[in-house]
Amino acid sequence: MVAYDVIGDIVIVGEDFPNEKCEELLDKKNINVVLRKVGIHHGEFRTQDMEVVCGEDRKETTYKENGVEMKLDVEKCYFSPRLSTERQRIAELVKEGERVLVLFSGVGPYCLVLAKNSEAAKIVGVEKNKIAHEYSVWNCRKHDHVEIINQDANDYFSEDKFDRVLMPLPKSAEDFLDVAVKYVKKGGVIHFYDFLHENDIPDAALEKIKAHVSKFKVLDVVKCGHYSPGKFRICVDFVVQ
Repeated sequence: MVAYDVIGDIVIVGEDFPNEKCEELLDKKNINVVLRKVGIHHGEFRTQDMEVVCGEDRKETTYKENGVEMKLDVEKCYFSPRLSTERQRIAELVKEGERVLVLFSGVGPYCLVLAKNSEAAKIVGVEKNKIAHEYSVWNCRKHDHVEIINQDANDYFSEDKFDRVLMPLPKSAEDFLDVAVKYVKKGGVIHFYDFLHENDIPDAALEKIKAHVSKFKVLDVVKCGHYSPGKFRICVDFVVQ
């Protein structure tokens, strides 16, 4: 398991990471800040308290992946650099002319990667966290076909439907499956994310989907990375029939 995450020029280490090794991290190329996690993800937006261990006294950085760059505050916005491969995977699935809805769009990573690396006609990101929303507006400002909305996903309204709906919520995405089903076209695709123990993949996720979707066909079940020992973040790609 990786002992730390790198987001832009910031390294984020766990609570048990030794101070002397933190100093060594500053010697790495393009690293200017080392932060230590304090406690666990908490609150409605699953943010993570952090303290500056060494380097510059800040928590904002610019992160680059898949040909795009985005600004964010790593303490005030939920963000995972470990999903870069998954974001590119989704971009490669998007067909020319598709309309895509991204629920829980955060600082805009999925919106940006799809805008840059797919031929989607329209991308709508919905994010309740006002701080993450403001970063997303800034990050997506150069893409006219991307619309960013600061709203609870349950309150979102559109007269249009979408070819594809993404649900990259860090926890309890099943609570919003009714919203995804409401706005996806018949024959459209939903990408449902969940955290599951390896012994429960994919059955536990499929049961959650069945509780909200009357008829669907699974296209793929993808492990998007380790979350904790024996537990994975997964994505179920399914067609609403």
